[in-house]
Amino acid sequence: MLAETTNELFANIIDHLRYERYVKKESIVSTALRDVYYVLRPLMPAGIRKHLHRIHLNDWQRIPFPAWPVDTTVETLSEQLMMLELLRTGMRRMPFTWFWPDRYSGCVILTHDVETKAGRDFSAKLIDIDEAYGMKSSFQIVPEERYEVTPAFLDSLRARGREVNIHGLNHDGKLFRNRKTFLHQVKSINRYAKQFDASGFRSPVLYRNLEWYTEFDFSYDMSVPNVAHLDPQRGGCCTVMPYFVGHVLELPLTTTQDWSLFNVLQQNSIELWKQQIDMVLEKHGLVSFNIHPDYMIDHRHRRLYEELLEHLRNVCGDRNVWIALPGEVDRWWREQDSSERACLAYASVEDGKIVYEVGDTRKNECVLVEQ
Repeated sequence: MLAETTNELFANIIDHLRYERYVKKESIVSTALRDVYYVLRPLMPAGIRKHLHRIHLNDWQRIPFPAWPVDTTVETLSEQLMMLELLRTGMRRMPFTWFWPDRYSGCVILTHDVETKAGRDFSAKLIDIDEAYGMKSSFQIVPEERYEVTPAFLDSLRARGREVNIHGLNHDGKLFRNRKTFLHQVKSINRYAKQFDASGFRSPVLYRNLEWYTEFDFSYDMSVPNVAHLDPQRGGCCTVMPYFVGHVLELPLTTTQDWSLFNVLQQNSIELWKQQIDMVLEKHGLVSFNIHPDYMIDHRHRRLYEELLEHLRNVCGDRNVWIALPGEVDRWWREQDSSERACLAYASVEDGKIVYEVGDTRKNECVLVEQ
């Protein structure tokens, strides 16, 4: 009975974090200011938008929770629950299906939100860059108003092995403003998902309300940051692993977006990205990037992006990390228990912490995975 109560308590806490239920609701004043901003945004020069963004986020370093730059509270709680179960049962090690296929130690996905006509027109060049470093990628498309979306454009992405997903309806920042607006827009969004044959979604500006996800006709979503200090909607899911929100699989964004790195933090290096990659992979998690083609037109940004791709290629090769498309991760997470690529793993306690052994998919042997 005590074990069941403990498990239920841990599960409730984890859901509380994943659904961001600990975050205060946005005030009426904040909502009104946001609406005004999006009305005026098309008229604002990029420099003014950057300045306003920095002003809005000027307190980010004082936010105590989630932990910056990567929060793994959910993983810590899960490991503590494993230790309690091992102690309760007296087992030396606990079997489970390993997180990723083929004994991969972690996973990387690369995604591109296309926000403007210039970004749309640069997408082919961005694919060239990704391919030069052996990277797969998905493109999230705004269906209305921002730019023309032709079947030929969508076909050109798929012909080169890219995935096509939906990026809101018209990028007006109002999708989750209230329930009425959401229900009105989601009908069109679901229609475009069917028309574009898109399985995935990302909300513009990462605005979100996971309690409403039952209305989506998508298999997976990519709108929830791990830690959202630098995003207009604060919070974060506090996990580096995919998780289900009803029928929708959430693939959390576990690294800082390019816009925030370049324009809020004003960094001219990829050191933060490197740190986040290491922290996510330490927990065998999902390293997910959102790189906008709109911003890669700038040669300085493109140089940093290529430096990131070179680093990712080396990390994935050296640490046996899976380079995947979002749709591949979605399919794996749903089918892993029955997949021939699945591996049996074991969790045990050494020196007061959880360590893992992962069996081969073809041989009855295990290898120690550092934690």
